[in-house]
Amino acid sequence: MATDVFNSKGLAIQAQKKILGKMASKSIATALIDDTSSDVLDELYRVTKEYTQNKKEAEKIIKNLIKTVIKLAILYRNNQFNQEEIMLMEKFKKKVHQLAKTVVSFHQVDFTFDRNFLSKLLNECRDLLHQIIQRHLTAKSHGRVNNVFDHFSDCEFLAALYNPFGSYKTHLQRLCDGVNKMLDDGNI
Repeated sequence: MATDVFNSKGLAIQAQKKILGKMASKSIATALIDDTSSDVLDELYRVTKEYTQNKKEAEKIIKNLIKTVIKLAILYRNNQFNQEEIMLMEKFKKKVHQLAKTVVSFHQVDFTFDRNFLSKLLNECRDLLHQIIQRHLTAKSHGRVNNVFDHFSDCEFLAALYNPFGSYKTHLQRLCDGVNKMLDDGNI
C-alpha cells in the first residue's frame, strides 16, 4: 500500500539546491557572499586561468566551488545534517580554518612552504566534505568536489603558486590578504 507523504520543507530544500546549482555564477555568488570572499574567488579564478591557460576550465573549477559552497550552506541552514554529519561539519570547519592559516603562514614566513603538507590538508578537507554530503548530494556534486580539490591540491600548481620568483607572486599576495581578512573577520 503506497502512502502519499508530502514534505514541503524537503521539497523547498531540493528546489533551492537545484535553482542555486543552475544559477551558480559570479553575480549570484556576489549576492550571497561578502566582498572579501568574492575577491578571493576572483583571485582564485585569475590564478587558475593563468595556470591552466584555459578560461573555460578555470570558470568550471570556480563555478563548481561556488555550487558546492552554496549547496553546503543550504543544507546547513536548513538543519539537514544528522548528529554524525554535524560533528563532521565541525571537524571540516576546523580543518578549513587550519588550511587558511597554513596558506597565509606559508606565504608570510620565508622557507616554510611545504607543497605536500598543503596538498594533504586540502585532501583531508575533500574527504571530510565527501562524508558530510554523502547522503544529501548526487554523484555529480561529488564529482564537482573532486574537480575543485584535484586542481587546488595539485602539488605542481601549489609549487608554482608559492614560487617566490614566479609569475603568481601578486596573485598569492592578494589571495593571502583576502584569506587573512576572512580569518580576522571570523568568516573562516
